Amino acid sequence: MDEKLGSGEYRNPSNPFLPVGRTRPASGDSPVIPNCRQHFIATVVLVVISAGCQPSAPPATTAPASPAATASKVGQAGHGHGAGPHEGTLADWGGGKYHVEFTVDHELQTTTVYVIGSDEKTPAPIKTADGKLLLTISEPAFQIELTAKPLAGETEGTSSRFVGKNEKLGVVQEFAGTISGDVNGTPYAGDFKEEPHTDPKSN
Repeated sequence: MDEKLGSGEYRNPSNPFLPVGRTRPASGDSPVIPNCRQHFIATVVLVVISAGCQPSAPPATTAPASPAATASKVGQAGHGHGAGPHEGTLADWGGGKYHVEFTVDHELQTTTVYVIGSDEKTPAPIKTADGKLLLTISEPAFQIELTAKPLAGETEGTSSRFVGKNEKLGVVQEFAGTISGDVNGTPYAGDFKEEPHTDPKSN
């Protein structure tokens, strides 16, 4: 006989593990209609537990820039120069240990190259193997040997000024090329490129 629990609920004494039902089973029947509210609560609890056990996604991380990429960006930034102390075009020598300044006098068809220090201002007398530098112009292609012409007070055998002459320098244009030389057994070379000059009177 079923045990009455109250409020119309019954439990089957022959199987106490069956869920409590509100409808009394017929005689000889063991199944009991399940309590829907209990099943609903159990389902909600399982869903919450399952959701809480799922691992959260790790936070997104940004990979650090590679040394190669960093080096690439530094190289793109470059090393800019203003006009030299003689209003010429500057080029690096030895990564900035020296600078060489290219100037040209189209009327006299001459060029004067000054060797200056890392501050891009102070003359830096050097001693070359043969007392000369080499100027290579790219367009039109030609070369000029530059001979030392020391400034006043510079030690004998050294010079911060070198001069040369070529009729092609008489052409009024923006020259570009390379200035090279051997200083105390160490070869140096630096590229330069003149920029168009702006005439203040035209503004």
